[in-house]
Amino acid sequence: MKRAKIGDAPSAQVCLAERGACRYIRRMEMPLEAPVMTLPNATLFPQALMRLHIFEPRYRRMLQDVLRSRRMMIIAMRKPGSGREVPFTVAGLGLVRFCIKKKDGTANLILEGLCRVELIRTVRRVPYRVSRIRPLPTPSRDSVTIDALMAKVRDLVTERIEQEWPPAGSGVKKAPVQEIVACLETLNDPNRVADLVSWSLLSGAAERQTILETIEVEARLKHLIHFLMAEINQQRKRKIK
Repeated sequence: MKRAKIGDAPSAQVCLAERGACRYIRRMEMPLEAPVMTLPNATLFPQALMRLHIFEPRYRRMLQDVLRSRRMMIIAMRKPGSGREVPFTVAGLGLVRFCIKKKDGTANLILEGLCRVELIRTVRRVPYRVSRIRPLPTPSRDSVTIDALMAKVRDLVTERIEQEWPPAGSGVKKAPVQEIVACLETLNDPNRVADLVSWSLLSGAAERQTILETIEVEARLKHLIHFLMAEINQQRKRKIK
């Protein structure tokens, strides 16, 4: 049974979040514990926007409690092949920015990613999972190597979106290619570039989770380049066939 439906998040919206969110996120007090929504193939990156449709009873209860408190919840990807609902230990802490409740008890919401967190231990499982958490900061660093990696990422992004936009399986709606490239050019923080591109362009859930779990920015950019090149090559092969 599906736990929630994940909607599209236009890349332009993600960019707006990137530009305006960082200051207040730094000032926010992170909770020691937070409720966890475990979903297949779902990753919530910092400053990304995720639309969710909440319909399962336990998650309705969770949302009700979240809205009464700090409005924070965690999106964790479910480990594939697990016999029970087991989340990956690195996940995304998000803030409910907008919520519409319906008469039938379901709800639509927009969740904004705040930061990466590590799920240290499960505090309780009923009526929904709550975990003790530890924030995973991703400090920025500048170097000639990172500048070169950033330039390579931008080149690959342009090539990838010219091949197929939006990519099949990604979390974005269709938008003008020029708008996406222009948005990317305004971002100078390699952490934000790596996360935004991964959220917008990587179609593979395992690849997105790898990026989420990679804290060091140089390694994250290298992973991203590898994944983008693989998707570009796959698309080339499809066109040849």
